[in-house]
Amino acid sequence: MQHAVGSPLPPPHQPGHGPAAGWSPAAHHPGQHQQQGPSAPPHAQPPGYPAPPPGTAGPQHASMPPPPDSTGHVTLPPGGPVGIPSAPQAPATPDPTVTTLAVLLIGPAGAGKTSVAKYWADHRRVPTAHISLDDVREWVRSGFADPQTGWNDNSEAQYRLARRTCGFAARNFLANGISCILDDAVFPDRPVVGLGGWKRHVGPGLLPVVLLPGLDVVLERNAERSGNRRLSDEEVARIHGRMAGWYGSGLPIIDNSQLDVPETARILDDVLTRAIASPPKW
Repeated sequence: MQHAVGSPLPPPHQPGHGPAAGWSPAAHHPGQHQQQGPSAPPHAQPPGYPAPPPGTAGPQHASMPPPPDSTGHVTLPPGGPVGIPSAPQAPATPDPTVTTLAVLLIGPAGAGKTSVAKYWADHRRVPTAHISLDDVREWVRSGFADPQTGWNDNSEAQYRLARRTCGFAARNFLANGISCILDDAVFPDRPVVGLGGWKRHVGPGLLPVVLLPGLDVVLERNAERSGNRRLSDEEVARIHGRMAGWYGSGLPIIDNSQLDVPETARILDDVLTRAIASPPKW
């Protein structure tokens, strides 16, 4: 065993291994030469004292253990492998506002997914990114396959590519300690645009939450949209009806019909607290 700085320690002072046994003066004083010539005669026993028994050398100071309070004599613990420190216990109530998370916000067009996701990401106490699948799909400018013109091989291929890109970005953020919330209109009855792809691309730790207000609210919000983000009322009603299949799926569902964005984000934190403690089976 060695000090952190300096030369090796001498052997412990044990019977037969003290300073008088095996350690020459030259070892303690490396700059001095040992005297040559005849050795000094042994000390004569004073008159009136019995001679030591035959075969016994002089005083046996080295065989005596040092006093326990002697300076420099520290009892070391027995050697052995260092145990792995036990992991700290998790708090009784997990706090989603300071935990690195990957959240998937599901809902029909007009459910408020993007608004809630942006607000939730903006007001967290840890770095958080918002990843919108619709935004990534629209990175394709020339040749964009708009699902409103019909779901076909091209629109499905671009959807798969956008989902894979979102998953790659989410894993990159998570690997660098940045939470992320993704939003997508995931259908419970269609594997192509189902949860399996998200779980495969992001990971099993993804926490899905469904945002599902009433149909009248969805129709009103959709009417405020423009461009290719606005759908026909018939399409909105059809999508909303299919999203109702999430009831009974085991996923947490938030009905935000009467909630504004901050209230919905607060309830989302409550839902995530329960989801962290008991992840949904999906």
